[in-house]
Amino acid sequence: ADLAEVGPAAPVGRGIDGVDLLVITPSGTLAGIGELGEIAVRTPYLSRGYLNDAELTAARFVPNPWTGQPRDRLYRTGDLGRYRPDGAVEPAGRADQQVKVRGFRVELGEVESALASHPAIRAAAVIAREIGAGDRGLVAYWAPVDGAVEPDAAALRAHLKALLPEYMVPSAYVRLDRLPLTANGKLDRRALPEPEAAANESRSAAPRTPTEEILAQIWAEVLRVDSVGVDDDFFALGGHSLLATRLLARVQNALGVVLPLRAVFEGPTVAQLAARVEEMRRAGLPVLPPVVPVDRDRPLPLSFAQERLWFLDRLEGGSAAYNIPNAVRLGGALDVGALERSLGEIVRRHESLRTFFREVDGGPVQVIAPFAGFALPVDDLSGLDETARAAEVRRRAGEEASRPFDLSAGPLFRASLLRLGSEEHVLLLCIHHIITDGWSSGVLLRELSALYAAYREGADSPLAELPVQYADYAVWQREQLRGEVLDRQVGYWTERLAGAPALLELPTDRPRPPVQSHRGAREAFGLPRALLDRLQALGRGEGATLYMVMLSAFQLLLSKYSGSDDIVVGSPIAGRTRKEIEELIGFFANTLVLRTDLGGDPTFRELLGRVREGTLGAYEHQEVPFERLVAELQPERSLSHAPLFQVMFILQNADRSGSGLAGVRMEGVAAEVETARFDLSLTAAPHDDGIGGVLEYSTDLFDRSTVRRMLGHLERVLEQVATDADVRLSRLELLGGAERALVLGAWNRTEAEY
Repeated sequence: ADLAEVGPAAPVGRGIDGVDLLVITPSGTLAGIGELGEIAVRTPYLSRGYLNDAELTAARFVPNPWTGQPRDRLYRTGDLGRYRPDGAVEPAGRADQQVKVRGFRVELGEVESALASHPAIRAAAVIAREIGAGDRGLVAYWAPVDGAVEPDAAALRAHLKALLPEYMVPSAYVRLDRLPLTANGKLDRRALPEPEAAANESRSAAPRTPTEEILAQIWAEVLRVDSVGVDDDFFALGGHSLLATRLLARVQNALGVVLPLRAVFEGPTVAQLAARVEEMRRAGLPVLPPVVPVDRDRPLPLSFAQERLWFLDRLEGGSAAYNIPNAVRLGGALDVGALERSLGEIVRRHESLRTFFREVDGGPVQVIAPFAGFALPVDDLSGLDETARAAEVRRRAGEEASRPFDLSAGPLFRASLLRLGSEEHVLLLCIHHIITDGWSSGVLLRELSALYAAYREGADSPLAELPVQYADYAVWQREQLRGEVLDRQVGYWTERLAGAPALLELPTDRPRPPVQSHRGAREAFGLPRALLDRLQALGRGEGATLYMVMLSAFQLLLSKYSGSDDIVVGSPIAGRTRKEIEELIGFFANTLVLRTDLGGDPTFRELLGRVREGTLGAYEHQEVPFERLVAELQPERSLSHAPLFQVMFILQNADRSGSGLAGVRMEGVAAEVETARFDLSLTAAPHDDGIGGVLEYSTDLFDRSTVRRMLGHLERVLEQVATDADVRLSRLELLGGAERALVLGAWNRTEAEY
């Protein structure tokens, strides 16, 4: 019978004598605690395979990848499961019950198990099917426990929302006396009835006013969903801080109201936000003017962010610390001419990519070079053998990433192509941070995708001309951010950061040098999908984002390492608060200084509340450029460390949709990065399989072994707080491993040891 037929999943133990149960991830590694994977059985008593079915035998009976012994085989069961902290295996449905709904990958068995955990449900099943015109969603079927008070659809949704991410919560609920079974007693999914009216009952109410209708349309566009009801939660539908910024820029453009980011957190439904809009309309609050084109016959100022990087370049000279490199492997029949033309058109469209900087009357100005064509250099490495070719690609990628730019001469955008074979190339891109940021990378890739597809077919550019350019924004920023507006914003920061420690004293492997060399390295890490889901659920329950949860855990780790309760980190924010600048390539990002008080031994839930309030306050005052903040606070300057903070935290949620090349496979190429802007920079990015990221570190201060240990401690902290958010910080342990040892003991056991 299916798992949900017998109610909540019960652990199946660690295997009997002579039998090991292993949980293996899709990448072929042994799963960690709580990480979802396929259950495999290891025993010397396995049968030889399926009778007269060589194909199925080869798929299910596989060599043990950890021993390499021909007689040592595993049986892949096709069942999903995860390790519990005590080493027991907990089943979670079938591996072949995986579907995609609204772009999310869903394990049906996991949803069924959560639904069956309701005390009034005897059996449950979940499938994906059409529940309306063109609307594909999850439908839940359930049979009640005899004599129990039966829950309605709202109660079942509430039960599941406490256990699962929003995208895994079914849209419709169908009550059955019993679930249909096949002749051999298994669930007959094809016999499950259509949900009929049940789907309509579970839908959120439609917009009732013109403002709600406009907001619902904006939400659907930003969240990339077909429709949004007035009671749908923005964050539960996949929203995050970056998308909230985009949402508010479009609200301002459509309705003429400037809402603070806090408004989305405090009222995360269409109905609540519409009420806030109407309230502000009645108050008649002023609206900032739009960004408009300015004449090019005048000196063009730098934006505040650009001015800081220009100053640092003058101070340090010849540094590659602010290079943003990207190496992409391109597989397939690449049209090099279309690629070259596409990159050239992007350079023509965006003045920022043709900008360099000169000093006029003692101050810097932007100089925009006219577009004079674009040539993509191509180096042929196909004559090298495979080993030498791979080494040369790594060398070229590293060399490109570490070659400094000359801000006074330009160009500040470099591109080259390495030909490895007739259908294998590597594209190397490198741009100085003074003309780009993380959001801009998504813009560049989307435009490259659209242009390449058109030029490959001999068509014209499908992209509309840009209404404004980066220099227009720089002028607008200088004109708007001054006087009382600036003073009010600066006042918040001076109060917030008063008395903050100038230096975060982390234990280092070597003394801090008197002058930063910016030499660095990176260590990659990954966290399982199961942990990501639990962290997101924790955030939703507290009105916080994944960013806030991860930041809380990271600041907690820094507190444990430093012994300080006053932790200050830097964190970038997109700065795209105007719709007219959403599709520009340029340096709009600002750096927020986030200070958190960890004193008083709070619970993690209480700490998350502090971080949430501090982050929202920072968002409301994000217009103050970091450079202006440094000038206002006047911290004691030192060449040995960065001012105000020395550790950076970044959660990447940049939109990469539509960024492939037609007919070409794209994948990143790992290049050895040898620079570090700060002592530590943690970058994390959620994806389908969990969270991936890197910890960039100063090699002047830290050894790789120390950084690896720090990442292990971070994962340990995240696992603990995801399990118990009410644990007090003093009781959190950085050291772990005993639980994992229970699991890993079966790896190297030989046949004779059974």
